[in-house]
Amino acid sequence: MQSKQFFEALDALVRQRGLDKEKVFAIIEHGLLNAYKKEYDNRENVRVEFDETRKTINVYSDYEVVEEPEDPEQISLADARKHNKRIKLGDTLTIDVTPKDFGRNAAMSAKQILKQGLKQLEREKIYDIFKERENEMITAEIITLNRDRDFVTLDLGHDLLTSLPSKELLETDPIRVGAKIKVYVSKVELTPKGPKVFVSRTDRNLVKRLIEQNVPEVMDGTVEIMGLARDAGRRSKVAVYSHDENVDPVGACLGRGSERKRDVETSLQGEKISYYRWSDDPYELIENALAPARVVAINPDHRERSTVVIVEDEDFTGAIGSKGQNVRLAAQSSGWKIDIKSRSDADEQGIHYTPLNTAEEGVEDEEA
Repeated sequence: MQSKQFFEALDALVRQRGLDKEKVFAIIEHGLLNAYKKEYDNRENVRVEFDETRKTINVYSDYEVVEEPEDPEQISLADARKHNKRIKLGDTLTIDVTPKDFGRNAAMSAKQILKQGLKQLEREKIYDIFKERENEMITAEIITLNRDRDFVTLDLGHDLLTSLPSKELLETDPIRVGAKIKVYVSKVELTPKGPKVFVSRTDRNLVKRLIEQNVPEVMDGTVEIMGLARDAGRRSKVAVYSHDENVDPVGACLGRGSERKRDVETSLQGEKISYYRWSDDPYELIENALAPARVVAINPDHRERSTVVIVEDEDFTGAIGSKGQNVRLAAQSSGWKIDIKSRSDADEQGIHYTPLNTAEEGVEDEEA
């Protein structure tokens, strides 16, 4: 059955809505096949084929050639040879069973089929778009505020909205309609009602994506983020390593005049970012992680990946940080359990240690 108009209309639809043509064909094929079986023949060996070159839609039945047919999907050798004189036992015979009025009926059916299937197809298209962005960062716009401020509604683009719980927002975030914020896409699901996208402002990977966006050396792999710990909205501590001895990893992340660092912090509404140089040497790594506190000695337990760190008495409070923030972030980003002792406490407790040369090389110089 030739239907040039059908294919032209289908091409236009695919272009206008940006749909996958193969998926559109699959929806129409399924619908036309059901319509054919309901009207003409309910056998399972019936299929619909589209030929875009010839602009035709045809219905075919496939039969197994046997001596004596035992089910509707078989045909005798004698009957099969009325269609193909060279066919043999065991071959498959394909017969065109397209009804004469199938063209008109197909066009009418296609409209109804598309109406029913197009919505789901567009949902799947949007799902595919955001599934590719899973574990990535996107920009969203706040469009409504919940009365109790338990969540805000975000416009993610592509006619898709999502709710962002208040716990996933930073305390300093601008909660107003029209504000645009960077969010991390943590998960994308396809539900019966359409795609559902989970986003966050507190996920530590948002910091990683922002650094990648602002530091070309991280994006191209010259500088690698080896560890990242975050106290969302307050401070993040990032361990970085350079695969090029001519590139300073901390300096690359800071940028000229700390411009790159400020750009990341601005996107996080002032959250402080601290960088330090990663090292395979635990002494150097832990000393860098706790900077600017002056480390006197480090007693590592390599098996347990834990260490007792001795610092000067006047640096003890800074090494611990407010509510333990500095040591906690240092431990999480370095991958070592860290127990900090002041020099006087270590002496009083009889802890044996060998003082280090406290070189502060490779560490960002800023307050903890």
